[in-house]
Amino acid sequence: MTPASISLTIDGRQVSVASGTTVFDAARLNGIRIPALCHQQNEVPVGVCRVCVVDVGGRVLTASCVRPAEEGMNVSTTSAKVTRARRTLVELLMSDHPSPCARQQQSGDCELEILARAEGIETPRFARRDSSRGRDDSSVAIAVDHDACILCDRCIRGCDEIRHNDVLGRMGKGYRAGITFDANQPMGDSSCVSCGECMISCPTGALTNKFHVGTALHVGEPASPELLKGLPVFSGVSGTFLELNRGSVVTRHFRPGEIICREGEYGSTAFYILEGRAQVSINTQIGHVKTEGGARGFFSKLSSRLARGAEDHRDEETDRRTIPIDAPADLPLTKPVAELGPSDLFGEMTCMSFYPRSATVQAVTECTVLEMLRNVLDILQRNKNFRGQIEENYRRRALDSHLRSVPVFAQLTPAFIDHLRDKVELLRYSPGQVICRQGEAADSFYLVRIGFVKVSQTHPGGEMILAYLGRGGYFGEVGLLGGGVRTATCAALDHVEVVRIAAEDFRLMMDQFPEVHRSLEAVALGRQQENRDRLALVESTPLQDFLAQGLMEAQSLLILDLERCTRCDACVRACADAHDGVTRLIREGLRFDKYLVATSCRQCRDPLCMVGCPVGSIRRRNSLEVIIEDWCIGCGQCANNCPYGNINMHPFTVNLVDPESPGRTRAVVKQKATSCDLCTDHVEPSCVYACPHDAAHRVDPRKFFGQLLARSKGD
Repeated sequence: MTPASISLTIDGRQVSVASGTTVFDAARLNGIRIPALCHQQNEVPVGVCRVCVVDVGGRVLTASCVRPAEEGMNVSTTSAKVTRARRTLVELLMSDHPSPCARQQQSGDCELEILARAEGIETPRFARRDSSRGRDDSSVAIAVDHDACILCDRCIRGCDEIRHNDVLGRMGKGYRAGITFDANQPMGDSSCVSCGECMISCPTGALTNKFHVGTALHVGEPASPELLKGLPVFSGVSGTFLELNRGSVVTRHFRPGEIICREGEYGSTAFYILEGRAQVSINTQIGHVKTEGGARGFFSKLSSRLARGAEDHRDEETDRRTIPIDAPADLPLTKPVAELGPSDLFGEMTCMSFYPRSATVQAVTECTVLEMLRNVLDILQRNKNFRGQIEENYRRRALDSHLRSVPVFAQLTPAFIDHLRDKVELLRYSPGQVICRQGEAADSFYLVRIGFVKVSQTHPGGEMILAYLGRGGYFGEVGLLGGGVRTATCAALDHVEVVRIAAEDFRLMMDQFPEVHRSLEAVALGRQQENRDRLALVESTPLQDFLAQGLMEAQSLLILDLERCTRCDACVRACADAHDGVTRLIREGLRFDKYLVATSCRQCRDPLCMVGCPVGSIRRRNSLEVIIEDWCIGCGQCANNCPYGNINMHPFTVNLVDPESPGRTRAVVKQKATSCDLCTDHVEPSCVYACPHDAAHRVDPRKFFGQLLARSKGD
């Protein structure tokens, strides 16, 4: 029979402890300190760091946290032999440790550095290993410094045994061993919910709270961790994380009629409605910027105005019914207004990617909302309870309108959409993460819900950007309708959320709705032909320098013959005169031979202007012409993104409803994005017509530069 208690001697003191007690706990219970790094009170001991080394009866050195105490055992914790061994172990750990580490810098309590100081270790005798995993800054909440990790496994036990998240583990062997997230992913791309347990457990600066510049909001009432933990959406979020990020989420109250956020403004926060109802709308004039003039000739005058769709019809807009915005619901094109209520989240794109606000949100009733910064939103998006609520809201309220906002899906019946509700998946991707890769088997169809997806193809000459897809865009149909293989790589350009429809449900949709099948097949065939044309262009154009400068896909370039040009700027003034004083060209740009390619829209190979439009109003036709739709809100994102300065903001005075005086209107100046339209109402562009030296010409770049190169080779 095992005795109930045993007696042993520790550092000359006889102590009595319960049978089964470890030497480490026997010493601790009797006030004798044994240092340790991997072992904490009330944890299952693992004996990883070995710093808790003791001498047992002068026979052997052992890790006290895993060695059971025995009757009559004689233990020494401070002998010269033990002291030398412990010092060597600490010195070896310090030789690879970046001192001072982040934890030591922030709070001065790195357990390893405190222990090293107690052992009198200043400069380790041992050389640092030449292998380094460096830092991982992919998480918005936790900073990872692999070099500061001592492989104590405390973070792994905190993640697995306390939080049961099962994200952290070990990888590698010997000196290449290290902690890893999921299948060796960056922390920000893993299934980590940033609960903070690993940070609390870590004895060094390997895992620390990431302090952001401006992580406190200075409006509203700071929401206490106690208040937030009482809300269902914050259920499961670490109280430690909320405590460390006090001020990153505030409670705000709005009276009926008050503006919560305004379209076009830049922001860095998202909003979650707790109580009340709000109206979301865009307060911009729906219309294209149309340039027109009267008599032909040098003295004719062009002017720009806003033209409604009936006056300036575009075939692509025939089936357009909605405007995509950064909220759970899209806006009807004819009346861009919708309503939001409790548990609705809006402003995700603005918060995660710092895009302009896509719409104006105004309180309809007394409203209480949470306003949060990106670090809190990121945690919520990883939280199972919150994700479940957002997905449920999407399936119940937004799936129908999202599908119907895509013209090719207009024929879907309510019954089939109900079938899809429990089938679709909402998937999140971080910037740069690949959603599907060229050459892989096609197993899904995707709708873009949030963010922008870059579609590209890899050719012997390099990567070619095919499109940027925002909310309402879709991809994957070419592979599913074709040979079952992905024809392009689709990757997240920013923080992206997509709706995944499995191949079997996609095929069921094709079988039940022949009209949808025909429409998607026509789109797929058009995209494939467009891609073939581009590939032929790449293979037939020998001007590598020309291609590298982003001019390959230009439909028309304004070139200036520098041998004839006198820099009089008549072309620039003529353009400004033709467009109400807003010039659409700059006499500067790339040079090839004796020609200057002036700054004027060139329909880029990689059209960065399309990235980040909060309402998806700028896009590229299959003819490669970049067009700006009539619901442009004038935020200027496309103009800021264009690296060549080819998009301008054109001001217009329009009469809008005064939100402070219902029933009345007031004149305000609103902007619309514009780019070169080649003066389509003139015989030739004004810039070309105005040049007194015949130096300005509009050319097809492939023909013009191809002939130029052929002549140079002939010489």
